[in-house]
Amino acid sequence: MDFSSIFKNAPGIGGLATGIAGLFGAGGKNPANAGMNYLNQIPGQTQPYYQPYMDAGKGALSDLQNQYKDLLGGGVQNKLGESYKESPGYQFALKQALNASNNAHAAGGQLGIPAHEQANMGIAQGLASQDYNNYIKNQLGLYSEGLQGEQGINQMGYNANTGFADLLGNVGSAKAQYGAAGQDWKNQQNKDAWSNIFGALGSFFGGGL
Repeated sequence: MDFSSIFKNAPGIGGLATGIAGLFGAGGKNPANAGMNYLNQIPGQTQPYYQPYMDAGKGALSDLQNQYKDLLGGGVQNKLGESYKESPGYQFALKQALNASNNAHAAGGQLGIPAHEQANMGIAQGLASQDYNNYIKNQLGLYSEGLQGEQGINQMGYNANTGFADLLGNVGSAKAQYGAAGQDWKNQQNKDAWSNIFGALGSFFGGGL
């Protein structure tokens, strides 16, 4: 018996070949793979836009932690106090106050007595304390503005990290959907392949030899 002529002319042999080819991946490219390729590129393409802010925020967070620790421990005020210098108006205000005190004590006949000297010392100490407090108040105001600026940088870093994390989450979700769609496509391809095989076998054997 010439089997070659039988298979050559047998009904359904084309469908059998198509089915077998489909089982071994000859049924076309998985359309989900193209989408996966694009999704895999997104994190690397977008990270450079987020990274500077993430790095700056990380540095600001570390610095803020140290600043708060120093602030609560009194170190900030001590450092600010080390650079204290008399304000330009301090000596003028002191001179005016002492002149007024001297005139008052002179008018009362108390010029040069211990009470007069004690009064002048109190005036000098009071003005010095006021000048120092004003200096510290101004310095703390500037420090607070700087701290708020660093807090803003930290917030930008947090927002950048959150945005990038959300992006990764969305990409991961999309990849999961593409993966599921790709598996559905494979399942359908296998289903069609087996359908072609069984259909071909049915035609082959049903056609009779």
